[in-house]
Amino acid sequence: MARPLPFTAITDTAEKFDIDFPLHPSTEAPMRIHQLLGDLLETVSREVRRDPMANGDVLQALAMALAVRARMISSDPEMTTGLASDLLVAAIEGVLAADVSSPPTGQA
Repeated sequence: MARPLPFTAITDTAEKFDIDFPLHPSTEAPMRIHQLLGDLLETVSREVRRDPMANGDVLQALAMALAVRARMISSDPEMTTGLASDLLVAAIEGVLAADVSSPPTGQA
């Protein structure tokens, strides 16, 4: 089993996702992955707050960025795009298994 990368994501509405992302067996720098993921999510949130856009458009842009980054690697394109696809599926599975909590709502 792949070792997990614990990550907590908190939305602008204070919904909290505690995620254990499965890392690829060849992972070299889990701490840098954690830092880059946080930076990417922070940048996306900042840009969407500045100039709102549909969630589907955000997902489409991120998918395109993953595809471009996979193709930029100097290796067999089928291998790198296959790896990108496998990593995306594993990440989605990690998010679906996340513990999700919302702040209390209602009147006191």
